[in-house]
Order: sequence, then structure tokens, then C-alpha cells
Amino acid sequence: MMASDGGSEAEPRVAVVTGGSRGIGRSVVEQLAGDGLNVVVVYASNKSEAQAAVAAVESRGAAAIAFGADVANEQAVSELFDQAERTFGGVDVVVNAAGMMALAPLVDFDLAVLDQMHRTNIRGTFVVDQQAARRVRKGGAIINFSSSVIGRIVPTYTGYAASRAAVEAMTFILAHELRGRDVTVNAVAPGPTATDMFLDGKDQETLDRFANAVPLERLGTPEDIAPVVAFLASPAGHWINGQTIRVNGGIN
Repeated sequence: MMASDGGSEAEPRVAVVTGGSRGIGRSVVEQLAGDGLNVVVVYASNKSEAQAAVAAVESRGAAAIAFGADVANEQAVSELFDQAERTFGGVDVVVNAAGMMALAPLVDFDLAVLDQMHRTNIRGTFVVDQQAARRVRKGGAIINFSSSVIGRIVPTYTGYAASRAAVEAMTFILAHELRGRDVTVNAVAPGPTATDMFLDGKDQETLDRFANAVPLERLGTPEDIAPVVAFLASPAGHWINGQTIRVNGGIN
């Protein structure tokens, strides 16, 4: 199915946010709702957190639903977009915030874990982008997530960085494949951000080292990232296309 034209200006725009129940995805959900978008909160397993995100959207005067899906499963993702269209009439913005991070030196990396991480980060982004490319309405935006670690030399991040580099490649190429559709495709690449995924397994010394590497001398927060995503999703950000935006406090 190809995209249809958007509705009247009076109709709220509609966003699908994967990984929308927690972390950066949750902040994106709330930011977009504050900007007046209706939101589909996509979650992997934590239904209660997703329902809390829906409640947060509704408290901002927007509408939302929660939808459980494995982002790497093409049938589940197709059903996700079907539900978004049935509920809200169409999709204007897709944000791929679902992700997994596993860390180990390449020489010791468990290949089963590598496959699982790449299934979520690479295949998951690819599958969601495939449906988004078919269905996002004119004037819409697809926003993927990379990582600023790609530009740094950080031992143990080989597998994770590889997965995010793949996302940057598909972002740039998909933007060109959608020529003539008036749909933008960009990626946001956070630096070290205080989410459960980033904090897991790190001691205070390690966290301090990451924070001190940033000229602003702190870790990022989900609230630092979400406004950038919202800008790329908005008409004001529509001239940005095929780019990866480093949102990292100046770390290099």
C-alpha cells in the first residue's frame, strides 16, 4: 500500500514511536503529544509502562494507543501500521527508538547476543522503515536512531556501534529512495544519555568518565534528545533530509 495524502489541517498529525514506553522513546512520545500529535506507543513487553505513556499523552490533550510488537517481525509491524491507520486515519511520523545495547570486546562477544542485538537494531529499524516508506503521508518524517559512539574509539562497543552504523547507511539511502514523496528520513545520534539501557552494568567511575568527556560535563538526558526528534518531525524541520544529527553535548 502506498501512502495517501494527509487529511485536513484541522486533523492532528499522527506519530508511531517504537520503544515508546521507556527512556528516550518515552520522552519523544510526551514531546510529540505536547506538540499536538496523536501517538501510537509501541512496546516490546512492558505493557504497564506503555499504558502509563498513553496516560501521559492524554494528560497533554492528545490521543494515544499502546501496541505490543516485535519490531523485527514484519507481520507484527504490518499489523501495527494497520491499527494506527484504523485508529487515527493515517501515519505522518515514525520514530524508531526501540533498541538494544550489549557490550563486550569483539574477541569475546557472544554471537547469539550479537544476533539478537542486530535483529532489534538493524532488522527492526529496517522492517519498521519498510512499512513507514509505504505508508507515511505526504509531508511526513521517518526518524531513526543511531549513536554518537560511531565517531569515537570506545572498547567493548564494536557490536553496538556496527548496528548503529547500519542504521545510518539505511537512513541516507532511504531518503533518496523516497524522492518525490515529500517524506524526510533522518537519524538522531545521542551521546551518553542517562537511560536504563546506558546505565546498566556501569559503575560510578565509568559514568563519571563518560560525563567528563562531554564539554558540558554531564550525561545527556532523554529530555535533551526528544526536542531534536520533534523538530525533525515538524514542518519547521522538513528541509533537513538524509542526515544524522549528533545530539551529544559536544563529545567527540
